[in-house]
Formats: sequence, structure tokens, C-alpha cells
Amino acid sequence: MAALPLVDTHVHFYELKHERLRWTWLEPDWMHPLLGDIDPLKAQRYAASEFIAETRFQNVTKVVHVQAALGSPDPVEETRWLQSMAERTGVPDGIVAEAWLATTDVQDQLERHLEFPIVRGIRDFGEGDYLVDAAWQRGYALLERFGLVCCLDSHPEVYAKARRLADRFPGVTLCIDHCGFPRARDAAYFRHWRQGLRELAGAPNVVIKISGLGMFDHRWTVESIRPWVLECVDAFGVDRTVFGTNWPVDRLYSSYGDVVNAYAEIIQSLTEEEQVSVFSTNAERIFRI
Repeated sequence: MAALPLVDTHVHFYELKHERLRWTWLEPDWMHPLLGDIDPLKAQRYAASEFIAETRFQNVTKVVHVQAALGSPDPVEETRWLQSMAERTGVPDGIVAEAWLATTDVQDQLERHLEFPIVRGIRDFGEGDYLVDAAWQRGYALLERFGLVCCLDSHPEVYAKARRLADRFPGVTLCIDHCGFPRARDAAYFRHWRQGLRELAGAPNVVIKISGLGMFDHRWTVESIRPWVLECVDAFGVDRTVFGTNWPVDRLYSSYGDVVNAYAEIIQSLTEEEQVSVFSTNAERIFRI
């Protein structure tokens, strides 16, 4: 168990028997377009009780749930379900909800999400080249008014567009999930990823979430993920870096304790105050939990 208390900023819960929610990516015949076969995840339920049982010896103090339901008629239903779960179990502490930012009723969606007190952010898997779409950007602009973080699923080819988005809307905190979701692990790709990430880090309203590194490094080790973790910390600084596990997706590749202990080992060169910042206090500040 890592000695540092952890705020886990990226977990997913699901309940496939829920009457009004769908998780299309967990349906029996669905094949993940990037990860391939994820059948080991396809249990009927993974929710707060399962997460608490699995992580109870890992010094996890707070949890942010990131939108997981896909294909539901109303994205606010997931928030309703999670808020009820939090009131019963104490987990999660914050919600990054789904909102369809390009739709004409997005303000209504955001207002309905915010009827639930632990909503802290939004994620939207938009369609097409959505980062530069005018309708999507109009919805994105509303996040400043409502005090919501945007968690972005990205890759190096869109970092320049994400940087322009951050510059255009400096009042919105843009959180880059999964270390910017690098899709390869060779040296040339690392240089390509690092260059784009450094440019993105130049916007002071952008933060980085170190998470999900197992998805393209299935047999990862501390040494294989070390350069990716340290580059994120170096590019964004110890005040704009947070940790997440991408649980239970990354359980396909390791145990929860392995991930947390690897993070702790990799950042040992930081001061104690800096380690605490990236393990917990940054997340508490950014997500207001």
C-alpha cells in the first residue's frame, strides 16, 4: 500500500440491469475499437460497493467518477444513479457527467446535472472534428458559467486543437485524461507525444490526469511507464498534475495496488509536499471535493 493518501480521479461504475441506463461498450457482442476484447470486464455490475471492497487497503480517500454510461436516452440519469450511490456509500465524491455539448438543449442538461450536488465536470465524446465545431464550442463555453471542468479524451493529433480551445476559453479548466492517451510506446512516438503535450501544457488552464497507461502497455512495468509519468509531471508541473487509475478498465492489465504503488515509486524524487499535491490536494482543488 502506498503511504500517500490517494484521490482517484478516474473510475467507472456500471449496473447493466439498470432500467434506464445503457453501457453499450459493455454489451456482450461489442468489441472495443482501441482495446479489442474486453470481455473480462463484462460483469453485471461494478459499482461503489465493489470498488470499496477492492481498494479498501489502498489508502484511497476520495474518488471522482467519470462518465461511463453510453447510449442512454438521457445522460442525467447516470448522474442521478451516482448521486444516490454516493449518498448510500460515500463513493463517489465527485462526478464528471456526460453532456452533449453540441445540442441545442445543452444548457438544460447542465442545469439538470447540477441539481445533484457532487457534479464537478463534464465529458463528451463528441462527433467528428468536434473540438473546432462551433456548436460544440458554444456548449463548452457554458462550462465556465457553471464552474465545471471538462475532461477530454484526446490523442497527440488533436493536442493543437485542444490548445486553441483552451486559449479561446481561458475560464474553463480543461483536464487531459489518460496522459493525453498515447497510443504507442516506441521512441519516435514518445517524442511526438512529448512535443505536443509540451505545447498543450503552455495553457495555464489545462491540467493533466495521469491514468490509463495500461491500455496500450498491457504488460507494463514501473520502468516502462516511468518516462510517461515523469514527462507529464515535468510538462505541467506539480500543481497541475493529478492521478487516476481508470478502474476497472485497467484491471485488465494489473491490480489496483500495483498501479498506485508504481505511481508512488516513480515520483519519489519529488519533495514530500509535491508528492502530496499530485496524489491528493491538486485533485481536491481542481474538482472541489
